[in-house]
Amino acid sequence: MVLWLRAGEDARLRLGVVTSKKVHLRANKRNFARRRLREAYRRLRPYFHGDLDVVFVGRRAILDAEWTDVLKEMIKLAAKAGLISDENSAAAREELGL
Repeated sequence: MVLWLRAGEDARLRLGVVTSKKVHLRANKRNFARRRLREAYRRLRPYFHGDLDVVFVGRRAILDAEWTDVLKEMIKLAAKAGLISDENSAAAREELGL
C-alpha cells in the first residue's frame, strides 16, 4: 500500500481509500482490498495523531497478504509519515497482538 497525506484547514485524520483496476479487474476483489484498508485504519485510528487527512492506495499484494501483515505495514507507513509515535506504535502492536 501507499500512504498519501493531505494538510489543510479542515484536515482531521479522515480516511480516503483508492484501489484501481491495477489491483484486480474484478470489482469484488477491489472492494475486498478497500474493506481491508478501512478496517485496518479503523483499528489503528486511536493511535494516530495530527491534523492531516490520510489516503491509502491499495496494491495487488493486499489481496493475498495476511491480516497481521496489513496492520504491520500500516503501522510502519504511519510511523514513517509521523502519524504515530513510537510509544503508540508499541501500544498498538501489543494490543493487536502483532
